[in-house]
Amino acid sequence: MEFRLIKPRTPPGVMELLPRDQIAFQRMLDVIRRNFERFGFLPVETPVFELSDVLLTKTGGETERQVYFVQSTGSLEQGGQPELALRFDLTVPLARYVAEHEHDLAFPFRRYQMQRVYRGERAQRGRFREFYQCDIDVIGKDSLSVRYDAEMPAVIYSVFSELGIGPFTVHLNNRKLLRGFFEGLGIADGERQMAVLREVDKLDKRGTDHVRATLQGEGFGLSEATTDQILSFVQMRSTSHADALARLDAMQGNQTLAQGAAELREVIELLRANGVPEKNYAINFSIARGLDYYTGTVYETILDDFPQIGSICSGGRYENLAGHYSKSHLPGVGISIGATRLFWQLREAGILSTAESSVEALVGLMDESRLGQSMALAQLLRAGGINTEVQLEAKKLAKQFQYADRAGIRFMVLVGEDEAARGVVTVKDLRRQEQFEVPQAELVAALKVELEQQRAMQER
Repeated sequence: MEFRLIKPRTPPGVMELLPRDQIAFQRMLDVIRRNFERFGFLPVETPVFELSDVLLTKTGGETERQVYFVQSTGSLEQGGQPELALRFDLTVPLARYVAEHEHDLAFPFRRYQMQRVYRGERAQRGRFREFYQCDIDVIGKDSLSVRYDAEMPAVIYSVFSELGIGPFTVHLNNRKLLRGFFEGLGIADGERQMAVLREVDKLDKRGTDHVRATLQGEGFGLSEATTDQILSFVQMRSTSHADALARLDAMQGNQTLAQGAAELREVIELLRANGVPEKNYAINFSIARGLDYYTGTVYETILDDFPQIGSICSGGRYENLAGHYSKSHLPGVGISIGATRLFWQLREAGILSTAESSVEALVGLMDESRLGQSMALAQLLRAGGINTEVQLEAKKLAKQFQYADRAGIRFMVLVGEDEAARGVVTVKDLRRQEQFEVPQAELVAALKVELEQQRAMQER
């Protein structure tokens, strides 16, 4: 059989990064994880695939058309139907997990999950078939106070403040408030109401004219007067904490609208107690979230200077998480960060740049006879908490410096015959293009000072 060289290429719809970009992405995940844990959420991981009948609780919908099925070679040979499918989000696996382990969990159950999910998206720039989702949810048994809804913006604020990607606003609404308003206009049929909700959710993305034309078109057939009332209502945005409360207090209408306004008011009142500055949240009556299972509070987070990116964190309240798997009533509230898409968009917008290497020092090798000494020096640095690589082959110094610079390593540490005799080491700071000597016993402390100064500058 003739050997054929296969061209190396990644499949479409994946994000594969070079090491220093991967470091930046990993640090984003670390910040998200750290803040999730800071708020008392517990880690959960579920298998990348689920049983098909468990995963696909609905048939014929958009989700099923995007699912990747998993089939072994043995099953293929036998012509069997796929028993397994890759998860397309983390919510359905969470529902299965909670239903299966219900009697072993403490409620309210607070979980975070940061794993890859898979969807057969049409290949296009910025759309991914494999991507990380970072979710938190609080699941109650029989009931769950709306106070937990007020905790979600606090987590969002904590995460994105530490990421340092610019000013942002958490937009809040309540689906009951919207449903009550539509009922008052005579749009009471469940399916029709959900369709209007989904269209309203597109307002910030597609604009007033598009939504107006759709609502008055054949699919909806709403009158001009009704459409005007809807658009006037959903374009409301609060400008401050006091303004948000005043607008909610002014809401009058049926029981559903009143309940939604009361729930949203309670959430808004608790945000400041949860440490969220009022400049970072607003009520926005166009936020509906397209997914049908949201029943109360809904969230979308927008970067103020880059609204074109869209929501960077969204979620909401739902009443029956595990209805397909358990007779128990398990209401919950949660948010999700699409980390892969967010990272890609932030990098494209120039908000994030390539990270420094996670290797902080390279111990050079002046000649072969000093290999043991170089290794011992590296061990000293590692014991002091400094990530260190050792040059294991003696090469020209110019090549060693070139390697360190290209790999993004900041410090080059060298010990030659003269330095060894005097008990010092030479350190070359490749970022500042400065060189200095330091006693070997003081090396760790000296590099730590430099690294701390660097971190302090980055945090400003």
